[in-house]
Amino acid sequence: MTTLVAPAKLTWFLEVTGRREDGYHELRSEMSSLELADVLEVDENGEGLSVAGPYAAGVPRDGSDLVTRALALVARRAGVHLVKSIPVGGGLGGGSADAAAILRWAGGVSPEVALQLGGDVPFCQVGGHALVEGVGERVSPLPGDVRPVTVMWPNFPLNTGACYRAYDEMIESGWRPRRENHLEEPAVRVEPRLGRVLAWLRSEWGHEVSLAGSGSSMFVAGHVGSPRDTWDVEGPEGPVRFCQTTTAPRGAPE
Repeated sequence: MTTLVAPAKLTWFLEVTGRREDGYHELRSEMSSLELADVLEVDENGEGLSVAGPYAAGVPRDGSDLVTRALALVARRAGVHLVKSIPVGGGLGGGSADAAAILRWAGGVSPEVALQLGGDVPFCQVGGHALVEGVGERVSPLPGDVRPVTVMWPNFPLNTGACYRAYDEMIESGWRPRRENHLEEPAVRVEPRLGRVLAWLRSEWGHEVSLAGSGSSMFVAGHVGSPRDTWDVEGPEGPVRFCQTTTAPRGAPE
């Protein structure tokens, strides 16, 4: 049995720099691994996926999950028990982190191959702190550092594909991004509840509260509130979970 750690990723800023003929968007973003992580127990003599943890219900059970797809990509069979601590659909790269952990366990693949599983998988396979460009395949390491951060996620997910479709529609109508995260306003258009939660958090903690990737998670630099790992606060659209964590500068664990 092998234990793998799959760190969440935090997107500090996200710029959409263009759109390719195949429909994929070119990006420029800064990403860091977090101490917040999923854990995978891999049994090379087993088969199938079992899931536990607070966000287990969000993991597909029809074979479309990224752990199963990662195993297929590297032509390996194993039984995997996944403890899901990263929220699903929260913009923290949880599924990508799980896939990347399997790729590392299997010896690693090129960024172009990892990209077959999703745009965040090449970064998650390397981890640490990096500038990420292209459609996610160009990962340039940046100096590692340890930064405290508080991540907040509401009780609803957000679909990344829907956010990019909204972005394209808004660009075609003449809109231009006004924040460091070019997907914030499209994400609010897709899910109006997100806008109300963001406004509430900013009224409490300042305008430094930012959307993480395509959401629905948000974050602020530093630790807010009393020192504790996670806690829930009732927001305008239901409970919001707060998580005090730090960046993980040394990259993805072996």
